[in-house]
Amino acid sequence: MNVELLLSSAAQVFNPQNILFIFSGAIGGVLIGCIPGLTSTMGIALLIPFTYGLAIVPSIGMLLGIFCGAMYGGSIAAILIKTPGTPAAAATVLDGYPMGQKGEAGRALAIALFSSFCGGMIGALIMTFLSPLVSRMALKFGPAEFFALAVFGLSVIISISGKSITKGLMSAFFGLLLATIGMDKVSGYLRFSRLPSLYEGIPFIPALIGLFALSEVFNNIENILKSQKISAKISGVLPSWKDIKTIAPTIVKGSLIGTFIGAVPGAGGDIAAFVSYSEAKRSSKYPEKFGEGAPEGVAAAECANNACSGGAMIPMLSLGVPGDSNTAVLMGAFILQGFQPGPMMYVDHLDVIYAVFMSMIMANIAFLIVGMAGVKIFAKVISIERKLLIPAIMTLSLVGAYAINRNLFDVFLAIIMGVVGYLLQKYEFPLSPILLALILGPMCESNLRRFMQIDDGRFFLIFTKPICVVFIVLAVGSLVTSVINQRKISKRVAENSEAG
Repeated sequence: MNVELLLSSAAQVFNPQNILFIFSGAIGGVLIGCIPGLTSTMGIALLIPFTYGLAIVPSIGMLLGIFCGAMYGGSIAAILIKTPGTPAAAATVLDGYPMGQKGEAGRALAIALFSSFCGGMIGALIMTFLSPLVSRMALKFGPAEFFALAVFGLSVIISISGKSITKGLMSAFFGLLLATIGMDKVSGYLRFSRLPSLYEGIPFIPALIGLFALSEVFNNIENILKSQKISAKISGVLPSWKDIKTIAPTIVKGSLIGTFIGAVPGAGGDIAAFVSYSEAKRSSKYPEKFGEGAPEGVAAAECANNACSGGAMIPMLSLGVPGDSNTAVLMGAFILQGFQPGPMMYVDHLDVIYAVFMSMIMANIAFLIVGMAGVKIFAKVISIERKLLIPAIMTLSLVGAYAINRNLFDVFLAIIMGVVGYLLQKYEFPLSPILLALILGPMCESNLRRFMQIDDGRFFLIFTKPICVVFIVLAVGSLVTSVINQRKISKRVAENSEAG
């Protein structure tokens, strides 16, 4: 670590012109993130042509501002209207929306903002000081390791199953069935549908919008005449000291989880958020509060998905391998500027690497300030009368479903998934396991088959790979502790009902 070069890069980044570009990106990122269907990847891709004439530091700084701002922005819609603005905010819905419905939207937004900032800063600092070490670990991942990671991710299903493990597993199985639709990732064979729009499988973002946003719209239409306006109490733009003490351990654990998962190419903020949420629930003294509006649930999801942004930059910069779709587009921006990410950047352009590190830190500071300025405005959304809010949410959701691929089929798919989600909720089936299965199902299947092809069908060889063994042990441990937690929750609920 060249401290002198790091300080000179900090001086270069923290000048008025570069700060203005980073703040512009952060504002745009927050707005993009809170609109369902508009992802950070789309925002970065749209802005790249406008940064072509800029120097490397302001152009990458603006793109990082969008990246970090959108990761936080997704939590706004998740908390206020039960619609994750980005896929990475799907886990935030589990406790963020219930907090909003209890009149604590301002508190939930403040916790999400603070946790996002802490997670983003921890991810950025790990990226700054430990990127070579973390990238060498990420380089050891092959098909077997990715399969084990997916199995570990699927073990989270019990933690997010709500009151009934059986219904949660049934939802997850339904999601895995949906994940098999489309072209086989290994052989190229079309399965279950020959519609061109389904060749790549169920479009994820329209399915996300349908399951969470439109299902809630249909539910509210049913109850719109008897629904009450909810007021949101806003005491501050940041969480209280009591809340900070409560969520601090969760933030530290979730940020480390998010950075590590983000550094694994192909994983992403959505996986990190669910894994972090499961760990927070597993280690909590009061797991029954999760899903009912637990501050730790919001913090766990938000710190992990924002730490992922720093983690995903590590393999992109040091190996030339993008950690996720956002860094894949960012890699294109580097190449347009004449820089090829990879090991040689640390030799030939170390000053640029350090400038990126400092820009990442500044981008997190920028979205914190933007969020603090806007949290009181965001929270007022919850106070709008349902008769006005529901049509607006539906319109926004349908436009978002269309915008991602500009395909009317995606709109119809979102409506169908909305009806399915509405019916499942009527019979108390949780929706999050479906979403997690849609994310991890293809990853699990394709990597298992590649591993079996490489090792001639000898599945037992997976137990000879240390990383795989670690993930399998973690998956078993997660399942056991989740079952114990669910029993503990059922027992406490029974005791409370008897006392009542």
